[in-house]
Amino acid sequence: MRPNERPEIASLPLFAEMNDGQRERVFAASLVQAFPPQLTLFDVGQQPDFLYVLIDGLVELYTTNADRDSTLAIVEPVSTFILAALITDQPFLMAARTLESSRIMLIPSGVLRDVIKQDGALMRQTMHELAVGYRNMVRALTDMKMRQSTERLGNFILLESQKRDGEKNLRLRGEKKLLASLLGMTPENLSRAFSALSKHGVSVDGSNIEITDHAALVQFARPDPFLDMFES
Repeated sequence: MRPNERPEIASLPLFAEMNDGQRERVFAASLVQAFPPQLTLFDVGQQPDFLYVLIDGLVELYTTNADRDSTLAIVEPVSTFILAALITDQPFLMAARTLESSRIMLIPSGVLRDVIKQDGALMRQTMHELAVGYRNMVRALTDMKMRQSTERLGNFILLESQKRDGEKNLRLRGEKKLLASLLGMTPENLSRAFSALSKHGVSVDGSNIEITDHAALVQFARPDPFLDMFES
């Protein structure tokens, strides 16, 4: 781990309030590796040997059925992923692959489970992250079942803007077909949805998205104050 990365990882909510000695025990047992783009980190059905902390890069969590892939989440740095499988010590229900060159910290699952039993702050934050993960899953399912594709895209853009303190110029990380899969669309449907949103305050140029009329987009997408919020 590079010296400048250690404080940032230590400040992650999962680790921030831990006992210093226990945190050092976790970090000392961990390793940081660099992975090239499009490398599979783990597959469905594998046992969770590590908790993954994405330091730099981009990771896709996805599932596969009958030679078809479906994106479940996009992980951006700096953040942990696949905590639930590690805590339950059950096989992965989804796979993961890098979308671009990535540096990932690997924390041995046995060490982390042992420290969770001994460190109250880590235990509380683990419960919090699992609860947030469940709530976000409910949000994603509700979004998928209750909205048309263009509404899903509009609310996705509004939420990405919210995550970035109201930034109106956004850039997609990854290809558009990845976004289509995440939102449960075909690439063709995504293109049509972007075209439809041009009448409601959205301009698109390649991977660049601009909210040109925030009020018009809100009026069309009708974001829900509970469903469409960023929770961490």
